Amino acid sequence: MAPDAAARPALVTVDDDAAVSRAVARDLRRRYGEQYRVVRAESGAEALDVCRELKLRGEQVAVLLADHRMPGMSGIEFLEQAMDLFPAARRVLLTAYADTDAAIDAVNVVDLDHYLLKPWDPPEEKLYPVLDAQLDAWRAAAPSAVHGPKVVGHRWSARSSQLREFLARNQVPYRWFASDSPEGARLLEAAGVDDARLPVVVTSDGDVLVEPDDATVAARVGLEVQPAEDFYDLVVVGGGPAGLSAALYGASEGLRTALVERTATGGQAGQSSRIENYLGFPDGVSGAQLTERARRQAQRFGAEIVMTRDVCGLDVNGSARAVRFADGSTLAAHCVILANGVSYRELTGPGLGTLTGRGVFYGSALTEAPGCRDQDVYVVGGANSAGQAAMYLARDARSVTLVVRAGDLRASMSHYLVEQVEAHPRIRVRTGTEVVEAIGDEHLEQVVLRDAATGDKQTVDTGYLFVFIGAAPLTAWLDGTLDRDPRGFVRSGPDLLVDGRPPAGWPLDRPPYHLETSVPGVFAAGDVRAESAKRVASAVGEGAMAVMLVHRYLEQL
Repeated sequence: MAPDAAARPALVTVDDDAAVSRAVARDLRRRYGEQYRVVRAESGAEALDVCRELKLRGEQVAVLLADHRMPGMSGIEFLEQAMDLFPAARRVLLTAYADTDAAIDAVNVVDLDHYLLKPWDPPEEKLYPVLDAQLDAWRAAAPSAVHGPKVVGHRWSARSSQLREFLARNQVPYRWFASDSPEGARLLEAAGVDDARLPVVVTSDGDVLVEPDDATVAARVGLEVQPAEDFYDLVVVGGGPAGLSAALYGASEGLRTALVERTATGGQAGQSSRIENYLGFPDGVSGAQLTERARRQAQRFGAEIVMTRDVCGLDVNGSARAVRFADGSTLAAHCVILANGVSYRELTGPGLGTLTGRGVFYGSALTEAPGCRDQDVYVVGGANSAGQAAMYLARDARSVTLVVRAGDLRASMSHYLVEQVEAHPRIRVRTGTEVVEAIGDEHLEQVVLRDAATGDKQTVDTGYLFVFIGAAPLTAWLDGTLDRDPRGFVRSGPDLLVDGRPPAGWPLDRPPYHLETSVPGVFAAGDVRAESAKRVASAVGEGAMAVMLVHRYLEQL
């Protein structure tokens, strides 16, 4: 069976004489059509457009065969430009006997691999042996095909880093090319874009997205960005462990369920390099693996997962509860479960803001981990997420320094993880210390550490700083709608009671259910909820429990 056309390397032939062009293509297809895709053009400019399209689609070109005498752009000029896009392609010039001197000169100009004299009949004697040899040479050094979306960006661009992390966390395979690398430059040339407008995403179809936002990229790589319906039984806000659990149990129990997530499913847990204390995984599991399995499981039961939707408001319309999106649209349901988690707090100090994404990263930023090989890396934080990141980065980094503001690592990190961190030969722990400044021009070069007890400062060299400090709930959009504690976490169930009575304005003759908020039919689960345990297992349990309470609520409508 012949390979799929899109997977076959191309033989590109160009001749301004239509009859000759057809004849060349005919003879090529007769011999090579099952293994190669023959693409013909009738001008150098047209052939260059074909090459740019093939480049953007990630396809390979094995041979470029061009007629020498063409108006507007000679064959030599075409080959000279085409080799910038496909430097590994074999270059063959088709010429008349009178132009052999020009063909010989072209060997030096475009590193010509061969020239053919017209006429080439019979092809079995004059064409195919030449092409067979050229194809053998090409296959011996053929580059691998590049399938899927391609991202071209600057190594130390915050937006390029964000986009790579977005694709990685959403399990979208992609290829990354630095803008100053040879292949990155070729892709920008094919796209007709300069390196002042980065990042650039080239889709599998060869379409070019210049400086795209996450929603645009998501729509083009196959992620769902629009809900299929206007009204659901249950809308879950947030795709961390609590949200995925709620979506899974809601859908599996017959509720029309939609989960909306602004960035990527998994939440902070999805960024954990290794979770070793989750029930049922004695050898540990990465956060990405665990939450990706949960996502697939929820979708298998019929949950709809809508990406890149930023929720900015909650409306109560009779018995309906509607979440409002940043673009002004809404999504309504009988019930809403808030599972939108928390975000890492940001460090304050000179340089820390401007160098975010350029050496300073919040969360694991696992796409940056390969760059940490043989580097001195600093990790800020004293909880499990920081310890897990330190252990992961220490596999390849020359050293990892864990900077902890508390005086004892055991204050907030699990015992098993403390033992692993302290026993690792490449991890050093600095307690009672904080990062107060980041130094660097284009990217991070140094950080300033301050001893919390003495105030003494020390400047250390590093190009990578990963921050896991504290947690701020993502609940500002609930101002004036739900009752929250002073830190912004959503109060629910017994925490809402005042002297054993429901809060003021509570409209029902029963008290709030255990995970129910100050608005009936709206529940909170996971880290966003006040007094929650801040553990993956408890978040999963709360997501499942919230669905049970949703059923109880719906029975009374």
